[in-house]
Amino acid sequence: MKRNAIALNTLTTDGRLYTNPITGALESLLPNEPFASCHAVDLLELPNGDILAAWFAGSREGYADISIVLSRLDKGSDRWTEPVKVSDDETRSEQNPSLFLKDDGEIWLVYTAQLSRTPETKPNFSLQCTAEIRVKKSFDNGHTWSATETLFSRPGSFCRQKIQKLSNGRWIFGNWICFPDETRNGSNITVMQISDDEGKSWREVVVPESAGRVHANILEMGEGHLVALLRSRFADFVYRSVSNDNGDTWSVPERTELPNNNSSISAIRLQSGAIAMVYNPVGFSYSSDKTLWPDQRCPVEVGISEDEGMTWNFRRIVENGEGFTGRWNDINNRRYEYPVMMQCADGTISIAYTWGGRKNIKYVEVTEDWIRGAKVLKGVDGDPQAVRHY
Repeated sequence: MKRNAIALNTLTTDGRLYTNPITGALESLLPNEPFASCHAVDLLELPNGDILAAWFAGSREGYADISIVLSRLDKGSDRWTEPVKVSDDETRSEQNPSLFLKDDGEIWLVYTAQLSRTPETKPNFSLQCTAEIRVKKSFDNGHTWSATETLFSRPGSFCRQKIQKLSNGRWIFGNWICFPDETRNGSNITVMQISDDEGKSWREVVVPESAGRVHANILEMGEGHLVALLRSRFADFVYRSVSNDNGDTWSVPERTELPNNNSSISAIRLQSGAIAMVYNPVGFSYSSDKTLWPDQRCPVEVGISEDEGMTWNFRRIVENGEGFTGRWNDINNRRYEYPVMMQCADGTISIAYTWGGRKNIKYVEVTEDWIRGAKVLKGVDGDPQAVRHY
């Protein structure tokens, strides 16, 4: 997407776009004042070329002053707008927004709302078990929003990724259910919410043996054939589950080759047919017997898979952070986390993530060629079909 941008060697937090002189990517730090903290951004391109960004902001995740805010990058503009608060419950922590565009132009802003933490709340007890999933709707490209509705009232309902529309018209929405225990969310199970009437009614499909595998990114790879890529509460690997009946049944999630640090991932199917995913390439375990919450959420990397998420031969760092590496040293990086990605109509890949310890949201524009690079080594280790960067 061609935009006016300036070349800067230092970051500014006013939402202005600039060209990174080292990587060539277009970048911006979205404004977040007056909020102390921000997290869990989502992106949506509108038919007119504008881009919306929604995230949650306030004092601290889990508290009542956490609300959903919205910024926009108008087509042709060189600056993101100041964030505007759009949610309205002063008693709950409103989190994890996602933006879904219907065919008729109506926008759904979907998010979670959980009871606020108090001084009496146990440190390891997650109030996500009190959450419900809510929705607000816009009929004017996100400038104004309807009254809040409850989409899923089952206690513990949580979400992160968007509703997906399949080629047969079905809507499918990856959720997970949180339970009132002290497993630190290790007991969460993934459920797929399915609607065949454009969201008027839903039915729930449980992904088998999915405890601790959440944040399902659902990708339609062919007629009836879906792949879901999932975060792991055990900080071991990204997991993969498959459906061959448009989401009515799912396979038991299995680990992929990519590490996961119990932080969110975001995956899309590119216009080329490949899968792209943005994530933290950091793992801390080889088993699933203990829930882990490592502080390390750096760097941010984007990868491309040409075999439906089995292998990831093309990868590039999007965010290096402070550059610390090593078992006893990487903790010195600040956190760069919860990335999201989308591909715009013109092929541009837009990425956003929580930047610098939840101080701002960072936005980056790249292309598939930017990820893949120019040099590819074919035929390695005696395998003429192998492809490897050098």
